[in-house]
Amino acid sequence: MCGVFGIFGHEEAANLTYLGLHALQHRGQESAGIVASDGHVLKSHRAMGLVADTFTAEVLERLPGKAAIGQVRYSTAGGSHIRNAQPFLVSFAGGQLAVAHNGNFVNADATRKGLEQGGAIFQSDADTENVIHFIARSKANTFEGRVVDALRHLDGAFSMVFLNDGQLIAVRDAIGFRPLVLGRLKNAYVVASETTALDLIEAEFLRELEPGEVLVIDADGLKSSFPLEKRPPGRCVFELVYFARPDSRVFGQSVFEVRKNLGRQLAKEQPTEADVVIAVPDSGVPAAIGYAEQSGIRYDLGLIRSHYVGRTFIEPQQSIRHFGVKLKLAPVVSTLAGKRVVVVDDSIVRGTTSRKIVKMLRASGAKEVHLRISSPPTAWPCFYGIDTPSRQELIAASHTVEEIAKYVTADSLGYLSLKGLHTAAGDPEGRSFCSACFSGKYPTPLAS
Repeated sequence: MCGVFGIFGHEEAANLTYLGLHALQHRGQESAGIVASDGHVLKSHRAMGLVADTFTAEVLERLPGKAAIGQVRYSTAGGSHIRNAQPFLVSFAGGQLAVAHNGNFVNADATRKGLEQGGAIFQSDADTENVIHFIARSKANTFEGRVVDALRHLDGAFSMVFLNDGQLIAVRDAIGFRPLVLGRLKNAYVVASETTALDLIEAEFLRELEPGEVLVIDADGLKSSFPLEKRPPGRCVFELVYFARPDSRVFGQSVFEVRKNLGRQLAKEQPTEADVVIAVPDSGVPAAIGYAEQSGIRYDLGLIRSHYVGRTFIEPQQSIRHFGVKLKLAPVVSTLAGKRVVVVDDSIVRGTTSRKIVKMLRASGAKEVHLRISSPPTAWPCFYGIDTPSRQELIAASHTVEEIAKYVTADSLGYLSLKGLHTAAGDPEGRSFCSACFSGKYPTPLAS
């Protein structure tokens, strides 16, 4: 759950990285960082918090150069601390090196233990630091060779950008879990987690990096290679369900159109008689539109989301029921009162938020509440970079659909089937997606 960005060959590299990270803010809100290179020295700025709060004009002026990489972070490996904020910047025998990572290494604990036993001293809790130690130990005589050597020690999900004084290297793991795209802005090349970052800086989208691709960008242009062992594809379907921004193109598809397709398929599989379809904003909106289009039930705004909710807030001493949800979501009573309501959301994790939403809708006068979920039951944790809880905390791991419906107090509950999910995502057989959070079938061996 992170976003990465890199640019090579532009006078305003740091400024454009700032804008790119702003467009990727939805992928992580804990910390933000940029490392820039002037061709001789790499300079860094990292801080906890949002991009707009972290980078002022004065900070960006201290990051000169024609190349830069950046990251917005949401921790899935390593806690929420400044020491884990990326990009990491280090000096070693080969010079300076910066790296930013989206994904998780599933063998990070075992490889870290081996590195520590060999004398490595770690400065962070993040699995990304393993890569740095392997790069430093590599005997390869090129920066690219050292990066490839390092990644051969690690398994799991990684869309990564590396920077030294003369090269930017972008890498995508051989399974292709997380997205990574390539664009061009005049004579500069850009890589980013999603196309929305290219759109903001008006860069031309060229293509996605292929699974297993190592792309070197330097003064000579682009050089692509595929040195990593080939693996069956396993693109994260949850990127399309929830994580990517709807205006992006991910895995060659419009995220917005896929989410509408999810809603249409959901309406076919889980129909109900109702007066209005509403969404749990913002992620549920496209699927709710699709559900309404397919079902013929009108779509309307039933919940309004506040975009000004910070990571912390002060609760009143006199307790207000459902305070956290009410701070984020407010019901539109005129839409709900006396109506049979279909409310569409992208997923149910623990069930507590869904329960509060259903109760809020009833308190606003809804006559019936039918909850529809535009993905299958989330019954298994993700180990590849999405922050899902342990299996014990996932309500679908231990409860039937009927039991979940009773817990959330809905009149009915309907999930999209796994087959329907893959069909809506353009891959009916599910051969190119990782859907382990729904199926429990993980595409890599997991550490015991």
